[in-house]
Amino acid sequence: MNVIYILWLRQVKKYFRSRSRVIGSLAQPLLFLLAFGFGFGSVYSKAGGGNYIQFLAPGIIAMSVLFTSIFTGIEIIWDRQFGFLKETLVAPVSRFEIMLGRTLGGATVGAIQGVIVLLLTLIVGFRPASIFLLPFGFLFIFLIGVLFTSLGTAIASKLEDMQGFQLIMNFLIMPIFFLSGALFPLKGLPQIMEIITKIDPLTYGVDGLRGTLIGVSNFSLSLDFTVLAIVTSAFLLLGSYLFSKIQV
Repeated sequence: MNVIYILWLRQVKKYFRSRSRVIGSLAQPLLFLLAFGFGFGSVYSKAGGGNYIQFLAPGIIAMSVLFTSIFTGIEIIWDRQFGFLKETLVAPVSRFEIMLGRTLGGATVGAIQGVIVLLLTLIVGFRPASIFLLPFGFLFIFLIGVLFTSLGTAIASKLEDMQGFQLIMNFLIMPIFFLSGALFPLKGLPQIMEIITKIDPLTYGVDGLRGTLIGVSNFSLSLDFTVLAIVTSAFLLLGSYLFSKIQV
């Protein structure tokens, strides 16, 4: 447990010590929130959808956690190139503990980022439906963080250059984000699109956040949590397996 804690703490400290990283990672969520929230707000309202900021905010929070968490995987490549990963792997501890500590650290960083974005959404007019459901919202935020940190770790374990990781991440992240229903309602979609959105794991994270933050969801919260927990466990196992096979 001490190994897991130390690696978790390293990730969190690196995040807070890099002010440019904290500020820079808020730029994209704010851009989406302001551009889409106020740009399409009137159109969404006239279509009978209500307040678009209320609908959009949970999706932007999920997006922030997604991007922050999955890109923590690139630190494995960085640590490999500068020798820190080799020093860690030769220590008399299991690779699973190393992977778990890094993953929990990355997920915590992603969750912190999500909470910061949640606070920023309050400034532009978002209001949670129930304070009592907020802890469950934080649970969904953390689950999304663990899921995509594990996925980033799994992919980074098979790559050796940062450019390749970034290309793969952009190819993978954007479809996951745009097909999750973060920006638009999932009702009334063509059948093929409906099937694809249901395959996307982020769909259940976004839906769970909407259910806990604004009281509106397409699926039940129990289904959202169950699917997210199962997929997260699967990616944790995949990430730990691929991480155990790293050659340095």
